[in-house]
Amino acid sequence: MTLKKILTICAAMLAIYAVMSLPAVQKKFLYPFPYRSTIENYSSRWKVDKFLAISVMKVESNFTEAACSQSGAIGLMQIMPETAAWIAYQLGEAPDEIADDIKNLRDPETNIRYGTWYLAELEDEFNGNDVLALAAYNAGRGNVREWMKKNRWQENFSDVDKIPYAETRDYVKRVLHCREKYAKLYSSQSLGATPIALHELRFARLKNLSL
Repeated sequence: MTLKKILTICAAMLAIYAVMSLPAVQKKFLYPFPYRSTIENYSSRWKVDKFLAISVMKVESNFTEAACSQSGAIGLMQIMPETAAWIAYQLGEAPDEIADDIKNLRDPETNIRYGTWYLAELEDEFNGNDVLALAAYNAGRGNVREWMKKNRWQENFSDVDKIPYAETRDYVKRVLHCREKYAKLYSSQSLGATPIALHELRFARLKNLSL
């Protein structure tokens, strides 16, 4: 390959990189914000960072409503039916409502409502520690509690590389990376991030909400 061809390829690659770095291009192709009004509504209601919620959705399903994992997790935020039943019970839904919502987990409204609530629940449980909350979303709160006890992790734990499951390590890193990108692309004075409720008691919070 001649030097001229190498320089031409390098120039083309630089041009592509420059275009892909434009915020408008990134918003359209790399970090879109579908279901925005629904996410903002429930993120505000449950007091969880909307950029964290959209990042979980992107990593979990890449915005595919019909997504279903091998383990049986369903929908945009990949919720297990048994977890959905527990969430519905915590939200005080009637038995017939619970049954309908579990059958309709692929419905974006239902899935986002449950997923953002569960994310807020984990944020409360782990005192606003995003690393631990996201690890629990992926691997289960029981596993995270076991890791904390076994490895003597404190509530300010932040070393993602020490998470023993490779899948969970990668998951947490990807979500946090996406959250950084979303916050940079979509933050403004008029559309600031919803503050995370770090120290509210979850059941007290739920009592005061109009569901």
